[in-house]
Amino acid sequence: MISFGKTLLVGAALSISFAASAAAQTATKSIDLTVVDRYVASTFGKAAPEWQARIKPDATLETCNASRNDVPSAEADKITARELARVVYPADGKLLGNWKEGAKVANDGRGNQFSDPPGLVAGGNCYACHQMERSELSYGTLGPSLTNYGKDRKYDPEEVKRAYAKIYDSQAFAACSIMPRFGANKVLTETQIKDILAFLFDPESPLNK
Repeated sequence: MISFGKTLLVGAALSISFAASAAAQTATKSIDLTVVDRYVASTFGKAAPEWQARIKPDATLETCNASRNDVPSAEADKITARELARVVYPADGKLLGNWKEGAKVANDGRGNQFSDPPGLVAGGNCYACHQMERSELSYGTLGPSLTNYGKDRKYDPEEVKRAYAKIYDSQAFAACSIMPRFGANKVLTETQIKDILAFLFDPESPLNK
């Protein structure tokens, strides 16, 4: 019994030691953001001036980066207010475009890479984070499913307007959202956003079938 007890004690000690070692290896370390900034800048060192400008964070990204996307509620309110003010709605008041074109934009992952030819129109790459049509076999799961998006919202005009603003600038609704600010950062054009909205809300869109 004594031998058995010693074995148990040794085993327990080893388990604690291994657990402590694993915890030490996986413990969150403080990050020096200046080091990160220097590294990012060096990787873009030979990039064209317009690319250089892209790595400079705006006030919202600076706040989100500093807190690793976990901002206090007061800062979150400042971010959403600031980003909502950046949303520019179509001058003609029309928010819905062509759903067939919107399907193309949503499923297009090209654009915003060094290797892109001049003049290439970027896509939304929506399938990387969302399920869209029910028939899709492969899709991302970082974001919610968009299947029946318009139908579930009863095609409400206010929901259409809200969706436009969210696509234009996601951080107008969720501070430090990982969803790209497609309109605010000029990734997509106004027409493209309208077409994606039609893909989401048009009753004839396959999303709502």
